Amino acid sequence: MTSIAPTLPLSGGTRMPQIALGTWPLDDHEVEKALLSAIEVGYRHVDTAENYENERGVGRALAACGMPRAELFVTTKINAKWHGHAEAAEGLARNLDRLGLDYVDLLLLHWPNPARDRYVHGWEGLIELRERGLARAIGVSNFKPKHLRRVIDATHVTPEVNQIERHPYLIRSAAVAFHAEHGIVTEGWSPLGRDNGLLEHPVVTVIAAEIGRSPSQVLLRWAVQQGHAVAVKSKSRERQADNLAVFDFALSDGQLAALDGLDTGEHNAVDSDVFGH
Repeated sequence: MTSIAPTLPLSGGTRMPQIALGTWPLDDHEVEKALLSAIEVGYRHVDTAENYENERGVGRALAACGMPRAELFVTTKINAKWHGHAEAAEGLARNLDRLGLDYVDLLLLHWPNPARDRYVHGWEGLIELRERGLARAIGVSNFKPKHLRRVIDATHVTPEVNQIERHPYLIRSAAVAFHAEHGIVTEGWSPLGRDNGLLEHPVVTVIAAEIGRSPSQVLLRWAVQQGHAVAVKSKSRERQADNLAVFDFALSDGQLAALDGLDTGEHNAVDSDVFGH
């Protein structure tokens, strides 16, 4: 049985499906197969990036799936090399060429890379690309509140999305509060953890048993019930369908609090000031 995720409104006027198929670290062949099966089970949002080196495979799946372009939501990202007005335009042109598309639905700066101190210029470039219609929505990934505050103050344009690592081991309360205050949608990557035992944690497995759901569904429901988006990777059609089927039940306040109580504040190095997933 197929289902389709609800959409979240973005501040620029578009709507984004709440669950995306994450594609890192799949190669072109793997991602083409995974995206085709994901679309068949109901996914309408795919998340890729220049650095994932799989945009061509994503593009092949988009071309072959038979879905109208307007019904699909494509997110991609440019890296620090393209932080600037002309640079951002060239970076996106390369994304579009690999994807075989005329526009993307959401374009993100992949991370701030503050050592280069060019992310404000990169954000200015994304603003121009949205004005030109080459990106319907724009945002950032792995930006901390201090980076967000700087781009907002410099340009008076607020990112529509910030994609950050987020799961019950890392709930990112300060970042989430900043996003809510400024109308930024929080999108979590690695929402099931990063091979850190989260799926097997007794709190997660007990809740799963209580409600007759899988641990992955518990973790994804924790995120979407808070009004956040997630990008979750799976090559398996069965697990893709399982990950999408999280909108017909709810966690109790006590269950949400128990999951929040798992927060350790730890995160992977790729979410540091310099590097980015």
